[in-house]
Amino acid sequence: MATLHVQIITPERIVFEDDVDMITIPGSEGELGILPHHIPLFTKIKPGEMKVKKGKDEYFLAVTGGFADITGGKVIILADHAVRAEDIEKQKVEEAKKRAEEAMHERKSETDFAIAEADLRRALLELKVANRRKTNRSNI
Repeated sequence: MATLHVQIITPERIVFEDDVDMITIPGSEGELGILPHHIPLFTKIKPGEMKVKKGKDEYFLAVTGGFADITGGKVIILADHAVRAEDIEKQKVEEAKKRAEEAMHERKSETDFAIAEADLRRALLELKVANRRKTNRSNI
């Protein structure tokens, strides 16, 4: 059976690299399911949840945006920020969510509000993905 080589790269590091059966990404025009032998495609990724399927296992990642380059049997995701579900520290994310909500409530400036709003969206996305994590799926 054919596989798909997937790399998920952020400015800081390679978050994921493996041969998989399928990846689902939040594309700018909607959710995209990528299988081996997909037609070549370069697309923008919007903030959302990515799902990687390898055999019977499914893994979840949060991504805040970026680009996907699909060519041949390879998918390269260049992400602004990406984190695997099992790497999300829920307590820290809950604290970040609270700080963002407080900053939005204070509304010191439009810039501060926009930054706080982006931080809140990221925290909510990470909490959603962390809650999807399966206890037996920590080997991604």
